Amino acid sequence: MLFNRLHLATRTARLTALAILAAGLAGCQSMAGTPQLSQVRVIDASPDAPALDIYQNSQAGLYNIGFGTVSSYIPVAPGAYTHAAFTAGTQQQLAAIRGTFATNGQYTILAGNIAANLQMTVLKDQSAPAPTGQTALRFLGQATRGGAVDIYLLPPGFSLSGASPVATGVGFGSNTGYINAPSGTYSILAFPTGAVPSATTPTFTGSQVSYPATSVHTVLLIDQKPSGLQTITADDYDSPSAS
Repeated sequence: MLFNRLHLATRTARLTALAILAAGLAGCQSMAGTPQLSQVRVIDASPDAPALDIYQNSQAGLYNIGFGTVSSYIPVAPGAYTHAAFTAGTQQQLAAIRGTFATNGQYTILAGNIAANLQMTVLKDQSAPAPTGQTALRFLGQATRGGAVDIYLLPPGFSLSGASPVATGVGFGSNTGYINAPSGTYSILAFPTGAVPSATTPTFTGSQVSYPATSVHTVLLIDQKPSGLQTITADDYDSPSAS
């Protein structure tokens, strides 16, 4: 995985009961009989929230997820849904969001911020491959501590002298959108916004990782416990050449 992503267990659970999915499919069949669905995943980026149960409408389908969890994409019938986050095992609702999922669309439901102000956001993900010879990266600022950062991609054997950041001013709540970069091997580095890399210690330095051509990824900047910055990476589109 990219950027020294956390070795956190990924819990995967269906976001809806099979009965709800089956009911929604009745009007969503192509002429060939193939279901036309949406794809939805959940990411928990809240550093201090308790474990969460995620409900879709009134149905609980994702249980006891914790900080850093990235679920796999789950197929659901297109339509409008309310998603809510509850303290695991209770009826204490912490946040909710309503979103509409289009046929063949791909989406992320993001739970972020501190527990006292937990926020949920629905993001439209890129499901198509990046251009030939390139990879696409989207950076989401979800670190609740520290200021905004500039992000650099550093190939092996290169220095940052004269390099330009791929994204600037990435603070809490930032969404850079998808940025195309040549495929290859890089380390991600983050510096305080406006800092000169050659004269500044990076806020974050990731390991060297290969980006396959045409792959698409979402990189979240999140809090590191007890202090500092770290990243987790979610794969939006896997290149056929990826190992």
